[in-house]
Amino acid sequence: MSDSNPSDDHERLHNEILDSLDEEFEAELEDAMMDRVGSRDEAIEEGHLSRRVYFRELLRLQRELIKLQNWVVESKAKVAVLFEGRDAAGKGGAIKRITQRLNPRVCRVVALSAPSQREQTQWYFQRYVQHLPAGGEIVLFDRSWYNRAGVERVMGFCNQQQLEEFFRTVPEFERMLVQSGMYLIKYWFSISDQEQQFRFQCRIDDPLKQWKLSPMDLESRRRWEQYTVAKEEMFARTNFSEAPWWVVEADDKKRARLNCIHHFLQQLPYTEVPQERISLPPREHDEGYRRQPLPEDVIVPSVY
Repeated sequence: MSDSNPSDDHERLHNEILDSLDEEFEAELEDAMMDRVGSRDEAIEEGHLSRRVYFRELLRLQRELIKLQNWVVESKAKVAVLFEGRDAAGKGGAIKRITQRLNPRVCRVVALSAPSQREQTQWYFQRYVQHLPAGGEIVLFDRSWYNRAGVERVMGFCNQQQLEEFFRTVPEFERMLVQSGMYLIKYWFSISDQEQQFRFQCRIDDPLKQWKLSPMDLESRRRWEQYTVAKEEMFARTNFSEAPWWVVEADDKKRARLNCIHHFLQQLPYTEVPQERISLPPREHDEGYRRQPLPEDVIVPSVY
């Protein structure tokens, strides 16, 4: 950031703060607010993605995700989505927008920590298999078995023999998943060198986001080029017709989220499942019932 224009940096930091506020407030926005916005085509033609247009499109796509969810449950479909990319590429933000309005019993997120000593002795894919979806489930992997081709390779957590074994077996493993009837979708979130530096600096400067930065993240920044080499070989050896890689251009976080969700919806042959109209049952009354008062010391104080 030292080579950039200070006024540009200030504007970007301002936009970053607004984006953080957006993350907190968007769940409270009503659809009616979006009805006053101009057409989507106009916004795209102008080359801008205003915050209002972003929210309107996000809500529209999230309504489609609910239709997809209903179809997954009805058809007993099995859906696994892998989210990969460099640190701070926006994987978590996209996952959050996908799950935001869905039933956590249907759509769940898997973000595994480093393998235990026991897991290190298992078949490499074993700890991931137990998290794969059953019929009627969507599972989003926030990083996946491709850790071996990325962080484990670059940081020296696996040897060359283990890496080659991974590249040899992962196509067979994924083909088995697809042949079993599972929808397997793989996303790589791509950001530029400069954008990652900016996002890391924002995390350093923001006390609410500093927890997102680990020593491993900082080391990954130093080894940018090694990660690039690893990514290129990973694409070359694991991109095949049954389970291709899809690259999400992610320097613009809002566009990346919308583009990813839109593309995800296109990958599944979902249809709208008719839903029965919901009506409240009549309230039953028992003439002999008397509500018991609660003790004062269990009531949460009304501070606000």
